This record gives sequence, structure tokens and C-alpha cells, in this order.
Amino acid sequence: GDEVITVSHTAVATVAAIDLAGATPVLVDINPECYTIDPEKTASAITPHTKAIIPVHLYGHPADMDPILGIANNHNLLVIEDCAQAHGAIYKGKRAGSIGDMGCFSFYPTKNLGAIGDGGIVVTNDATIANKARLLREYGWAERFVSHFGGWNTRLDEVQAAILRVKLKHLDEDNAKRMDIAVRYSHDLENLNVDIPVCRENATHVYHLYVIRTRKRDELFAFLKDKGIGAAIHYPVPVHLQPAYRGRLHSFGGLPETERAAKEILSLPMYPELQGEEIKFILSNIRSVEG
Repeated sequence: GDEVITVSHTAVATVAAIDLAGATPVLVDINPECYTIDPEKTASAITPHTKAIIPVHLYGHPADMDPILGIANNHNLLVIEDCAQAHGAIYKGKRAGSIGDMGCFSFYPTKNLGAIGDGGIVVTNDATIANKARLLREYGWAERFVSHFGGWNTRLDEVQAAILRVKLKHLDEDNAKRMDIAVRYSHDLENLNVDIPVCRENATHVYHLYVIRTRKRDELFAFLKDKGIGAAIHYPVPVHLQPAYRGRLHSFGGLPETERAAKEILSLPMYPELQGEEIKFILSNIRSVEG
């Protein structure tokens, strides 16, 4: 019967986690400029059954956390940050993952901080939550072979951890390279018929993805693919419209901005090793469609 508020414009993992925990996902609409959770919609979606809010720091840009924290404090709710795309991002001087009660990061290989296989981490400064997370990751064992409650086998492999400890030292440097690439993209795209990413005041965007918006999305996507340019769509089908969840989730007040964005967004190639000539090639081909 517990409810957890989040967005439908996210990787399905966000909603799947709520579902697998036995709670009811309640989906609210997004801010159309930053694609993150709308605080006003969040406040309106709270019921006596609401227990937590999961803001998603999408594409590398932090959600607007101050109003979310205010709502949570007023209603005694947990705030769980989905930081899977925001390693190193900053909101008003605080790193993503250090703002709410806990933060959840993915170490999938394509992330800003990626391993060479699957992995993830939960971060918190709450000792009770930290202890519960440690038990959940290994069958609920406080001591070996004795389960104090149901858990899973979700331990991070030691080899992945070793790799991540080395790569962590280079995270800010790699994020700076992503930001430089984003500046080049934005400079050349701002006069075309596309919407470029927006960064909130007092926040940093670490550009896990560089996402533009255009009414010619499908045409541009097909054109770039034909030229060998690996653009992608994050995400083409909102969670509430996917077969596994259609009709099962409570969508508060309809999700028009979410559904509109899913039809118009396109992720351009973005990784620290992207070279200048490659960027020029990508931009010249975009101008062929959007110029």
C-alpha cells in the first residue's frame, strides 16, 4: 500500500525498483526544459500512503532539489536520489547523491563513472539506512548464513570495485571534457531549429547525455544513423506506456510533457574521447536536416 512518487521519463529501472519493493509507483510529469521531476506536480500527488520521492537527475543534470526536500520535510517523506546519470554533478554546492536521504548510482560501462560490467552503489550518511543496505546486498546476513530478513545477492564484484577506485580519480577531469564538448555542440546548434540542453542556475550539468529536441526527430535520427552517427533516444517509450506497466501505474494528472518529450528528444554522441573532427562531422550532418 505504500506509494513512491517518481517520473515516467526515466530508465525503467527507476520504476522497477519501486515495483519490486512491493510499493506502488505514482508517476508525475516533468519540467519540459530540464526533463526532471516537476515539484508542483509532486506536491499535488502526495496522499496518506506516500512514503518517498525519487527525483531522477536525468542526462547529467540535477533535479530541482530544494522544493523537493521542502515537500518531503513537510510530509515526513524519504528522498532517494536516482543518480545513475549524474556522477559528479553539483546542485547548490552539493554533489548529486549527497542531498537526499540516499543516492543510487549505476556503474554501467557507458556511465560517467563506469565499470567494465554491471554494478552500482547506494550512498547515504544515515547509519541505519547504510546498515540495512549492507544486509540487503547479501541475503540479509548480519553474520554468515543467518538471514535476518529477505535480501538478494547484489554484491559489487571486487574487480569492478578496483577499476572504479582508479577511474573515480579521473571523474571530474572526464566530466570537464564532456562539458567542453557540450559547449561546442551548443554553440553550433543554438541558431538551428533545435532546442539545446538547459542548465539551472546554481547547478552543473555533467552531460552523461547531450539531448536535443526537434520536431524532425525521426527524420534526423534516421539521417544520422545512415551517416554512421550513433545517436539514440533516451527514452522512446515512457514507463507508463510500456507493456509491462501499461494500466498498472498511477499517473497523476496525466503526463503530457513526458509524452511530448518522448516524441521529440534525441541524444547526440557524448563521451570524453570524442574528437574535434568527429564533432564537426556530427554538426555538419545535423545542419543538413535542421539548417
